[in-house]
Amino acid sequence: MSDPLIRSLDHYVVLVPGEPEQLLTADDTLTWLAGRLQDLDPWPSDLSSCESPEQAALRLMDTACELEISPGIALQWYAVRLDPPGS
Repeated sequence: MSDPLIRSLDHYVVLVPGEPEQLLTADDTLTWLAGRLQDLDPWPSDLSSCESPEQAALRLMDTACELEISPGIALQWYAVRLDPPGS
């Protein structure tokens, strides 16, 4: 189960091998990850119960920070805080 703190963060750093890092909103990260899942066949077995790329992307954002898209090549996303708490 994911840490509730993660759900309170609104931005993610997205890392793709060979590309510059990206800073995306949570919604944009969800869209980005769902798009990557559409191109991935088959999905990892723990996503087999998901009915759509969006549902699978949401599950990944809640439970993981990496998706292997080919042997040795993985996408990564990490929740980040842009403002200090209480500001």
